[in-house]
Amino acid sequence: MKKTLALLLAALMLLSGCSGGSAGDTDSASGEAGDDGLREISVVLDWYPNALHTFIYDAIAKGYYEEEGLKVNVQFPSNANDAMSLVAAGQAEIGLYYQQDVIIARANQDVPVKSIGAVVQGPLNIVLSLAEKDITSPEDLVGKTIGYAGTELSEALIRSIMAYVGADSSDVEMIDVGFDLMSSMTTGNVDATIGCLVNHEVPQMEEEGFDVNWFELDDYGVPTYYEGVFLASDDTIENDADMLRAFLRASAKGFEDVKADPAAALRTLLDNQNEENFPLSETVETESLNTLLPMMETSDAAFLSQSEACWQENIDWLLDQGLIDQAPAISDVMVDLLAE
Repeated sequence: MKKTLALLLAALMLLSGCSGGSAGDTDSASGEAGDDGLREISVVLDWYPNALHTFIYDAIAKGYYEEEGLKVNVQFPSNANDAMSLVAAGQAEIGLYYQQDVIIARANQDVPVKSIGAVVQGPLNIVLSLAEKDITSPEDLVGKTIGYAGTELSEALIRSIMAYVGADSSDVEMIDVGFDLMSSMTTGNVDATIGCLVNHEVPQMEEEGFDVNWFELDDYGVPTYYEGVFLASDDTIENDADMLRAFLRASAKGFEDVKADPAAALRTLLDNQNEENFPLSETVETESLNTLLPMMETSDAAFLSQSEACWQENIDWLLDQGLIDQAPAISDVMVDLLAE
């Protein structure tokens, strides 16, 4: 699901003169109070509705955002980087995106966004393969082909894990398969992929009858990172922090419901799925939610919490991998609104 940010500046220029064309349920201008007195805000997802977003739909259904004076209009991205570009351009108040991409965008293009909360406390991205390939660690990738979506970040992740086990990235062949990650494996075009998510592609392939193996990147030298973070613009953080805090508080209430009754919360999600573009399997989403829940809140990290140490470790890793030329300050990439 991840894309490079090569088109981000062009997108920001285009968006500065438009209202944003992402699909969603908005029916009046974002940021304005409606007849019911609620402040309308737009929240741009990283993808179409899936188990990761269950807490948002639960909070909408239960009226938690309304209790905070908000009407949340969910938008689905038309382009892969909409969650960042729309927020940066002032066309949406909040976006859900990826930690490492936030660092790259700030360091290389000074995109004016920061993380206001971590939705997933660890990586979901994995190296995935059919079980018959017998690939369970980076050592097993030597002499193999790896499908990926053509991003520099994926290339850096493979370089890093190979170096960790004393191998070299030249020992593997990277093949750009775009978004056809699963089919590139099942048709035998590649031996493994990077970019599939443990909570989605794994249960989906298993439902389709495939036996799979996978391993996690942070077991092999890649720093643990937040797979999803809520973003807001510098301007919104400076001038509308109370609204952002209200959104985070209501979202946390939704997450408490998901923990207490996952099946009921998942039903709310399924009732709000985008069947035309991304139909959901209840079995897959149930397994996905089972995987996500212990990763969205851990014994060491509350839901939506984030640490400066995690951000610094990822800044250092991206700098070491040559994906950024200079290290941004922690205060340029994250803010802890709930602690203020």
